[in-house]
Amino acid sequence: MTDQAPAAQPELPNRQTPFSQPFREFIPQDWAPYPDELPEPLPATAWTAARQDAVSAMFPGQRLVLPAGGLKPRSNDTDYRFRAHSAFAHLTGLGGDREPDAVLVLEPTDARHAAVLYFKPRAPRTDPEFYSDARYGELWVGQRESLAEMAALTGLDVAPISELETALTKNLQVTPLRLVREADATFNAHIDALRAEAGVDLAGASAADQAFEVALSELRLVKDPFELDELRAACAATAVGFEAVVADLPEAVRRGRGERWVEGIFGLHARHQGNALGYDTIAAGGEHATTLHWIDNDGDLAPGDLLLLDAGVEIESLYTADITRTLPVSGTFTPAQRTVYQAVLEAQQAGIDAARPGAKFSDVHNAAIAVLARHLAEWGMLPVSAEQSLDPVEGGQHRRWMVHGTSHHLGLDVHDCALARNENYRGGVLKPGMVITVEPGLYFKSTDLLVPEEFRGIGVRIEDDIAITSDGAEILSAHLPRHPDEVEAWIAGIWG
Repeated sequence: MTDQAPAAQPELPNRQTPFSQPFREFIPQDWAPYPDELPEPLPATAWTAARQDAVSAMFPGQRLVLPAGGLKPRSNDTDYRFRAHSAFAHLTGLGGDREPDAVLVLEPTDARHAAVLYFKPRAPRTDPEFYSDARYGELWVGQRESLAEMAALTGLDVAPISELETALTKNLQVTPLRLVREADATFNAHIDALRAEAGVDLAGASAADQAFEVALSELRLVKDPFELDELRAACAATAVGFEAVVADLPEAVRRGRGERWVEGIFGLHARHQGNALGYDTIAAGGEHATTLHWIDNDGDLAPGDLLLLDAGVEIESLYTADITRTLPVSGTFTPAQRTVYQAVLEAQQAGIDAARPGAKFSDVHNAAIAVLARHLAEWGMLPVSAEQSLDPVEGGQHRRWMVHGTSHHLGLDVHDCALARNENYRGGVLKPGMVITVEPGLYFKSTDLLVPEEFRGIGVRIEDDIAITSDGAEILSAHLPRHPDEVEAWIAGIWG
């Protein structure tokens, strides 16, 4: 019997020291065996088969391809933390940082579709990947799942990613392939090359891909019970972060650059309570609160200012909260701040009251802005009556001080179901299981001469996450107070 040839030296980055042959012979020796016990299924696994069946029923006879996406460079060879495409997460149940470069394929069969997850299983310790591969190697990124372990976690049939090409090209001339194109531009180019080689009309295939993505987005409009519980958990975790911010407000004022301090405190709790931030935190003090998406967060927090904090924790399943509170930095509202705040709170409550099964999604916005327009008219800011301003064709003057919509869907994405058709989103009807935000605001820039002087530089937004129920709405984010008296008492209680 001849000696086995040594494994080929893996290709390394220029800065990495090559591995010697004695090292390559030594490194696989004397490791404890991997455990024989298979992991328990992920919490979402009990729900993913029904989701796959729903997609299958919409696209009979078509091969459905959902990439997780790949790692994205932040700079040079440093990547952003991985987060799978939401459609992939929804149908596989994989959360956290799973699973870069994986692809879910729903293969058409006589009985709808067979779901197969193609991914890169861990390599044996005798393989150079174990010690030299910075993307997949166990010494670099930790112990990855085997095929059997991934199957146990997801309840899916699984296969190594090396077999994906065969699955994608099988009968491609006669089996339509539908692709989630948002996930991975490089993978898109590869699929289009395979289509072109098979003589597939690329323009028609691209249009069909878009329709597939729309269907997957609309599939998430109504949440199942698992999703509702995850969103409740995300809101509870977010409330912990808000409480921590309030507790540290005096320190944020003392240190300077307090917006960054607030951002950091909330980010710490987002990572501790969950997976990550659901989106970049808006920590806007004073005048910065009049900029809708203020994410620079580089300003001071001053006594007497308001802090508009718009933040959400994304938990391990990738569901996120989206909550805004406008807080008095000193613990109490000034009379002018309270006047603006109460107008926004009244508008928000009107929006929440309008959120009922059978109502239109747009009814929530219309109810909220009717209140704001009335207050703006009472303060003498509108050049027309409130009723004229609310006219959708001839009006709109109130939008100078609230240009955004009052609501959006919420779930795996902070702006969930974003590809849903207008007739199913803005023009759609609210149904039990839908989760939306209600977030009116008023934003009075200090340079706006139409604003009463005492209101200039005040920005207020109040945002809660609500689930439509059979007879109304459940406020998922009710952990955090909204009424100004309750906000002041809450802050005082935290500060002791």
